[in-house]
Amino acid sequence: MPSGGGTSVQTVMSGMWATRRGVVRRNWTRGVAVAIAAIVVASAAASPAAAARHRRVIYETRSGPEFEAIVLDAATGRVLRAANPDVTTHPASLTKMMTLYLTFEALNQGRLTLNTMLPVSAEASSRAPTKLGLEPGETVSVHDLMLGLVTRSANDAASVLAEALGGGSEAAFVQQMNQKARQLGMTHTYYRNPSGLPDPEQITTARDMARIALALYHDFPREYRYFATREFVFRGDVIKTHNHLLEWYQGADGIKTGYIHASGFNLAASAVRNGQRLIGIIMGGSSARSRDDTMANLLDQGFADLGTPAAAAPAIAAAPQRAPDPAPVPAAAPTPVPARAIAQLQPGQGDAELPREKPGALTVAKAVLRHLSPVSRAEASTGTQERFGDSWGIQLGAFRSEAAAEHAARHAASLPAAHGKQQQIVPPVTGEKAPLYRARLFPFTSKAAQSACTELRKKRLECTVVRPSAHLASR
Repeated sequence: MPSGGGTSVQTVMSGMWATRRGVVRRNWTRGVAVAIAAIVVASAAASPAAAARHRRVIYETRSGPEFEAIVLDAATGRVLRAANPDVTTHPASLTKMMTLYLTFEALNQGRLTLNTMLPVSAEASSRAPTKLGLEPGETVSVHDLMLGLVTRSANDAASVLAEALGGGSEAAFVQQMNQKARQLGMTHTYYRNPSGLPDPEQITTARDMARIALALYHDFPREYRYFATREFVFRGDVIKTHNHLLEWYQGADGIKTGYIHASGFNLAASAVRNGQRLIGIIMGGSSARSRDDTMANLLDQGFADLGTPAAAAPAIAAAPQRAPDPAPVPAAAPTPVPARAIAQLQPGQGDAELPREKPGALTVAKAVLRHLSPVSRAEASTGTQERFGDSWGIQLGAFRSEAAAEHAARHAASLPAAHGKQQQIVPPVTGEKAPLYRARLFPFTSKAAQSACTELRKKRLECTVVRPSAHLASR
């Protein structure tokens, strides 16, 4: 069985095995119950309150795809929790993480801009749902296509981007996907399409999905914020995210969901608490809800492993009567990330043991991403001048806690004046006497930003217009 090294996954899972062209086929009934029970028992030891919140997933039992999971400390790459992370499965729409990686790369190389209008071919328009409903012959901005991928997981949008970056050929783009996968060390991943639609030869592992998630975070800190989008307005319609973990798990800020029948319910998740970020991957969930609940358990465990206390209900700080002007921060480029750094995420010896990885059992802690500590702790790229063209923003106030700033941003983004706008939390400025988190929304035109502030003030919300040059990249 191809496990990529480490302890055989048969120590956790039982069943009958067969392979076809490298794809592992399984028929089992006990595996998920065993793995999830182990996760929740360990979670109870780490955090009884957290276990109580999610205990309904303990006895999940079913026939279906293999359950796989892995949780990493994003700052070090250390594997905190893992179950069968090297078992081959299908990525489903987690595929779109690679499609977006190559799109972000094109943006940074100047081959695309957010406002570039891309044509929709008949082939792209014909893609099966979920989709934006794009029509042949029309054009769509790169900005909207990316938002379509991270929220609705639009397959037609993925094909439009693929054709544009593949010189008109989706097949050529898929070759680029596989080349990039090799560069990132995703040795058990093979792509056949840019969307994740069913194909028996499109395969991956949970560990490889962790590699691409980490690469997105470290290589593209500015663009990574797109994954936090909960909804956006496309041609008058509100497009909501499929990633419901963003709605209730404190600190969650991305990244992607996926589902096809052969894979089960997949999820790549990212969350930040007390300046510490975790990346989690689950493959083979039996439902979206149980997948999300299991991910919450795993993240709770991971934060407990790092010494981060359990999340409390966010307290809303009172906004000052007038928001301070944006404080200038010296520009600083994100830390360069060699592709080989992600490739060093190697299988360890204790991956099948859910309670905790033994210190030293994995080469990850010392070898992976050792020079890739996030800018300003868990923030994606604070202090880097943002390049969003001529877009303006609005600032909703300055708060003593990050949770309060996030609450203010989400509340304002739910109102008509700023509906569907991107949210940005600017962390405290170095040297600031009273550390404050600033909540912002973008993008706006100058006129729209003024109008939004006018409407928000009518609702007794603090609001200040932020010029394009004052934007700071954040998560």
